[in-house]
This record gives sequence, structure tokens and C-alpha cells, in this order.
Amino acid sequence: MGNSGISRGQEAALVVLRTLIGWHFLYEGFVKLWWPSWTRAGAPLGRWSAAGYLRASSGPFADAFRRLADVSWMPWLDVLMTWSLILVGLGLILGLFTQLACAGALALLALFYLSFLPTHGVIEPGAEGSYLFVNKNLLEAAAVAVLLLFRTGRIAGLDLLLARPRVAQATPAAEAAR
Repeated sequence: MGNSGISRGQEAALVVLRTLIGWHFLYEGFVKLWWPSWTRAGAPLGRWSAAGYLRASSGPFADAFRRLADVSWMPWLDVLMTWSLILVGLGLILGLFTQLACAGALALLALFYLSFLPTHGVIEPGAEGSYLFVNKNLLEAAAVAVLLLFRTGRIAGLDLLLARPRVAQATPAAEAAR
């Protein structure tokens, strides 16, 4: 058993899950940062923007998401989305500020889920499958919630290095109190 009360195998599985989810976020951010958006004909349109995604929103919150796409500060939203994905991905992969990275991942996944609430339950063109309420965003959010609750930064990652100086400082004080 590890220090967290779960087996080493369970700890390893949680860290692998955190790393894979981190990679997904990081890669999505890098794609938006470095690659231009493309038309179906293969011609470059320019930089990536969330405007098209927001304008295509469906479900009960669609109007709110569509209004976001028509604001003059859309370029700032694009930058915010890109860097949010990158920072969340790095945090999860490196195990750095893991709890904050998990909270950020949950917030982003909630936005993605709510912007396209899967209520049709039929095959949709361009979709990866047919969903009724449960889609990949909801599943990934559930996995991130597990990572958040198990505090995987305490199992492996740079959070351990940040926590060590506090432990070392507490030890002399505890010994002096004896």
C-alpha cells in the first residue's frame, strides 16, 4: 500500500489516467496555438477560433454560447481557451498544481458539455458516435473528478517537491516543541 491508503497499482493507474487526460488537454491547446484552421477544401483560413464552435452550439444554453461568439473580444476568448487547455494539460502531466489543474479541466469540460448537450440520441454527421446525455466530455469530466478526489498530486508529480519544504520546516518546530 502507498501512503494514500491505496495500492501502488491503483496509484500508478491514477497517475497514468492523469497523464493521459493531461496529454489530451495539452495537445488540444497546442493544435489551437500552432495550426491554422482549415476549410473542407483544404485552404487555410487563418488562426483557430472558437467562434464557429460557439455559433454551432445546441441545447438549452445555445443562445448564451452563440452570444459569446459575436462579441468584439472573441480574440481574447480564443487566447484564453488555448492557454487554458495548455496550462491544464501541463499541470496534469507534470503533477504541478494538480488540484487547480483538475478544477480547470472540470470547468472546461463542463463548458464543452453544456455547449453541445447530447440530447438527440441519434447518429449525427461528423460526430464520433451517437450519444444520449453521456458523451466523451462527460466521461472525461468524471475521470477528472476521480483524480481531484484522490489528490493525485500527492502520489506523483512536482506537487511533491512543493510539499517537501513545508514538511522539512515543520519537523524542527515539532522537535523543538518536544
